[in-house]
Amino acid sequence: MNYNAVGTRENIKIIDSSVNKNMKIEIMEYQKLLGGRDPYSSQMMYYMEKQNMKVRQAAIYLTNDSVKVEPGAMSYFQGNLEMVSGVTPGNLIGRMFTGAVTGEAAAQPEYRGTGMVVLEPTFKHLLTLELQPGEEIIVDKGMFFAAQGSANVSAYMQRNLSSAALGGEGIFQTSIKGPGLVILECAVPMCEIDIIDLENDTLKVDGNFAVLRTGGIDFTVERSAKTLIGSAVSGEGLVNVYRGTGQVWLAPTIKVYNSMIGSPYSAVTSASST
Repeated sequence: MNYNAVGTRENIKIIDSSVNKNMKIEIMEYQKLLGGRDPYSSQMMYYMEKQNMKVRQAAIYLTNDSVKVEPGAMSYFQGNLEMVSGVTPGNLIGRMFTGAVTGEAAAQPEYRGTGMVVLEPTFKHLLTLELQPGEEIIVDKGMFFAAQGSANVSAYMQRNLSSAALGGEGIFQTSIKGPGLVILECAVPMCEIDIIDLENDTLKVDGNFAVLRTGGIDFTVERSAKTLIGSAVSGEGLVNVYRGTGQVWLAPTIKVYNSMIGSPYSAVTSASST
């Protein structure tokens, strides 16, 4: 049976598609929200559309495969699929600990079989990528949305005291190891992310707007200059330092969006996400 998440809806566009073996992902985007019930909500939706604040959904098609989903993210599913929690008496404590330290939920429901799983709509941006066998990415808390069943999702503990205490990322982040397709939920679109390739090189960042790094990159926090005086003169103080060979994804505009929180316009943003 051919499944189609768009269905009879006319205002949805497929903006991204990825396939790996027996799993396919489609990212759908509502071109307009047409259900305004009063002048205030209609005005909000007008300006949201102008600023590309559109609702997006991920549709996952499985053929004798499986997908792990962030709890609460499933909207509906169709077909010969079964949902398993992935939690057993033997791993319950470990799963609870992982969920507490990463910001992800303790149990990630897994849907197995043949059919279609559609995730909840969101105003955030949905990024898809494919991990090769053994390839690892470390992502910010709360970014994990879904992953092919062959991928492993776990807690990643910072390797040194400076990054854990001063890096702004916390002691734990989320590690995802391939192979498989992955969906990440991000505050900024892919077009505002700069992918920095490092080859035995060093990247220094003033702030915690690196949303992803590959497993071969070491993360520390250091002074921006060799001396305390130099760091003070530069005005930067401490910086996040990434060393090694791999990739770091930078999203500098996160700082700009965060600066808008608390402004008169943030009330509109908050209302649009409820």
